[in-house]
Amino acid sequence: MNILAVFCHPMRDSFTGAVLDSFVQGASDAGHEVEIADLYRENFQPAMQAADYAQFHQQTMPDDVLAEQARFERCQTFALIFPVWWWSFPAMLKGWIDRVFTAGWAFELTTDADGRQLDPTGSLLDERQCVVLCCAGGSEQMYEKYGAREAFRRQIEVGTMEYCGVTQVATHILYKAWEKDEELRKHHLQTAYRAGRDLRSARTE
Repeated sequence: MNILAVFCHPMRDSFTGAVLDSFVQGASDAGHEVEIADLYRENFQPAMQAADYAQFHQQTMPDDVLAEQARFERCQTFALIFPVWWWSFPAMLKGWIDRVFTAGWAFELTTDADGRQLDPTGSLLDERQCVVLCCAGGSEQMYEKYGAREAFRRQIEVGTMEYCGVTQVATHILYKAWEKDEELRKHHLQTAYRAGRDLRSARTE
């Protein structure tokens, strides 16, 4: 398969970067091709621009958005690899989704007979498997105590991915990843490796 790994961290030599490397190694060992979208190193512009509103007027989107969409369309599976900040995506990754998963490409905007806007409907993307590998500072107990894991599921797995037709989402929250615990970090890197190695196509021929 062709796999797109979307990596978001300001420091490539971070532990999150090591998670990316382990995932890529696992996928490569399984015979997959991996393309890395390194948002910081590629200087992706995450802020919505006036030109991005072309999506709502059936006009051509900016070149950088079209390039990211073309890269996404080449993959059969994709991974999001990032640190958890405030129980969610970093702003850079959130901006990538905001600008790339656009109306008319990732989801559909429709109107009624009187031209009034209806609630958007999703599922314009072909089925793909999504792997989420995110490095969390907190413990699993803390996430459960405050409902953060369920909120994460609703926001990212359901509200973002499933909404656009990506229904097979495997999320791995790597808890307490900021601690200098070598055994724990080794365990997390093994999880990332297996996540890449064990990928199977979500599509049926």
